[in-house]
Amino acid sequence: MSIWEVILAFVVVVLMLVALLANVLVLMCFLYSADIRKQVPGLFILNLTFCNLLMTVLNMPLTLAGIIYKSQPGGDQVCHTVGFLETFLTTNSMLSMAALSIDRWIAVVFPLSYHSKMRYRDAALILSYTWLHSVSFPIVAASLSWVGFHHLYASCTLYNKRPEDRTQFVIFTGVFHTLSFLLSLIVLCFTYLKVLKVARFHCKRIDVITMQTLVLLVDIHPSVRERCLEEQKRRRQRATKKISTFIGTFILCFAPYVITRLVELSSVVHISSHWGIISKCLAYSKVASDPFVYSLLRHQYRKTWKDIINKILKRSSINSSALTNESHNRNILQLNE
Repeated sequence: MSIWEVILAFVVVVLMLVALLANVLVLMCFLYSADIRKQVPGLFILNLTFCNLLMTVLNMPLTLAGIIYKSQPGGDQVCHTVGFLETFLTTNSMLSMAALSIDRWIAVVFPLSYHSKMRYRDAALILSYTWLHSVSFPIVAASLSWVGFHHLYASCTLYNKRPEDRTQFVIFTGVFHTLSFLLSLIVLCFTYLKVLKVARFHCKRIDVITMQTLVLLVDIHPSVRERCLEEQKRRRQRATKKISTFIGTFILCFAPYVITRLVELSSVVHISSHWGIISKCLAYSKVASDPFVYSLLRHQYRKTWKDIINKILKRSSINSSALTNESHNRNILQLNE
């Protein structure tokens, strides 16, 4: 193995470990917290986590084996199955992210009618479409024998070995990426930009009220005034950072791989195998980053996994708060004495 292949293999191993631990933690939070299970977005996050876990335990190890041995891992039947799952899981993940963005758009833009527009039944219908959409393309590809081991990406994926099917495969690949990557990206941009517009509008209203209050409070300390202005700045940047993360990670992780797949269809451009594997690793990095982007960095999930850790360590959050109150009361008694 060359030094590049060693580095790429190491990157895949790290992505596997991070993706496995992070997605398992999201699943544990979902099973542990009744509040998370009650929320409609929890269904979309559960579906996304399910896809990420399958990708981690099935596709990524075979890609690692393909990088190390430079050949097809396992038999044809195994490779065809894994290639089928890779196409299905990737599409399902993209559409799940689009569904999450639609949920946020309805919640922010139509808050009063959110519970009537996005119920469990509606979420189930969206997930049903997601699965039907995702499974249709790999079924077509498998029926036409367009699934196999691709040396450029060292993985089992969409691959056409017959030159006579080149035109049909080019059309299929273009339609597939248009209705998976491009469609999801358009939905993400439309919904999150609408959310950002509403968030900025509310920030402006809060800023006006804050400035009016600061003008009225002429005796306010300069440090308090400075903290209020800093909070205004952080409030304006918070929504922009979150939405930039949602859209940015989607483009950064999937766009290089999708563009490479489309450029590969042209016989004019030569693509290095190292770049092919790098683009594949970028797509895999979305599996590792999704738990943090959509779940683990949110307050509700942070509180849940902290409660899980406390339970494992035989320290419930109730006992912790009781000890805190007892210590506080003891300090008060000592001061009174």
